[in-house]
Amino acid sequence: MSTSSIPAFATHNAYTIAAVKSMIPTYEKDLDKWAAPFVMAPINTKNVHRTNFLLGHPYGEDFQYDEMMLTSPGEAGKKMAEAATEMMKNPFGAKPPKPGEGPSKEERENGFYDVLFVADGPDGESLLYGVKGKYDPGYGSTSRMIAETAITLLSSDAEGGVGTPGSFLGEALVDRLQEHAEISFAAEN
Repeated sequence: MSTSSIPAFATHNAYTIAAVKSMIPTYEKDLDKWAAPFVMAPINTKNVHRTNFLLGHPYGEDFQYDEMMLTSPGEAGKKMAEAATEMMKNPFGAKPPKPGEGPSKEERENGFYDVLFVADGPDGESLLYGVKGKYDPGYGSTSRMIAETAITLLSSDAEGGVGTPGSFLGEALVDRLQEHAEISFAAEN
């Protein structure tokens, strides 16, 4: 995508350009799939960028991070990506869910997620990293992440203040999530 297709108000920095681009379906040649906006990206991307800042830019001051949801290849994938983009404009539709209308206990317990992170380095080398979790990501796994983060924070010697889980807890949190929340983190081929 060229910056000429991005609104003029959004071209003042790379972070804003990435945010606008993330709302437009794109075809990912390397993965042979269409990518669409991911519902949690507006929150997650800010957390990742804030962590990079708080840790003194270990990923670099020009670090870019975005999240997209992959669909399938071809026209079917493109249509799914376009539908996901439309859904992001009003994620709850005309009737937002009421308390108690979420997934059933069975759906929460049988849910799972498999996230692929693709890191492209300045030398052109790519790293694929997977995060996989048992349980529904919106309810079953998130509650475990929150609880395990709180437990990890109790044993932390971080100075405190306004931070992110990654900036305060780092690898200790990753270890705890793997040991107690049924989440795995691993490089992929």
